[in-house]
Amino acid sequence: MTDRRQFLSIAAIGAGAAALFGWRSQPAEAAEKFEYQLSDAAWRKKLSPAAYRTLRHEDTEYPGSSPLNNEHRAGIFGCAGCDLPLYSSRAKFDSGTGWPSFWMPLKDAVRTKTDTLLGFSRVEVHCRRCGGHLGHVFDDGPRPTGKRYCMNGVAMTFKPGKA
Repeated sequence: MTDRRQFLSIAAIGAGAAALFGWRSQPAEAAEKFEYQLSDAAWRKKLSPAAYRTLRHEDTEYPGSSPLNNEHRAGIFGCAGCDLPLYSSRAKFDSGTGWPSFWMPLKDAVRTKTDTLLGFSRVEVHCRRCGGHLGHVFDDGPRPTGKRYCMNGVAMTFKPGKA
């Protein structure tokens, strides 16, 4: 007979394994409707495998792996899924985390929701137009907002120009 401690241990191991291996029961867009939608097959065709896993199944790229970490030109960072402008280069900063970080998104670019996948609450950031998972936002960023939008570079594009 399984007691409560064994049950909780097994549940914690299962949740940890699911988080570690990026398992998701449904694509990111399943809970909400967005103005830009594609079939799963179309998303797979449009995106690289890494971008597909991140944008559509809330995966996380390895820290330090994105070329966008070292992007310092003036310009706009956009959604790799639907090309919606998300962040100005003026709001980018080096957070030391290994992911592109911003202190503020562009107006009406992103939406947030609570993410409890790891067993604690975080605030997930997704593209407001296609629902693609971008990363998370934390309250340890610089002034003026105090926010750190910690984004997956594989989920974004960069267009140099006026920021």
